Amino acid sequence: MTRYCFALDLKDDAQLIAAYEQYHQSVWPEIIASIKEADIKALDIYRVANRLFMLMEVGEDFSFEKKAALDAKNEIVLQWEKLMWEYQQALPTAQPGEKWVLMQKIFSL
Repeated sequence: MTRYCFALDLKDDAQLIAAYEQYHQSVWPEIIASIKEADIKALDIYRVANRLFMLMEVGEDFSFEKKAALDAKNEIVLQWEKLMWEYQQALPTAQPGEKWVLMQKIFSL
């Protein structure tokens, strides 16, 4: 399996952060289904202050292009992403339109 790590910031507001975490305690079932459909085997999100880290383990059939194509035609995923963007903000180094920024692995044991 391949692992990818991403970073993203939340808006630095305690109420917004709490609401974002609440949404992630009961993620919409269609979002879970879309994650699995893309051959994502495990997905974890961690938070420190307003910075998020997402760890994603994927199967052999996963590709970023396939995931993007599936998401683009799924109205529920588009709704979820629009809703989540109310709480999220791009990293200062993100490219225009980029949300989750792929991190570079610098050490492994």
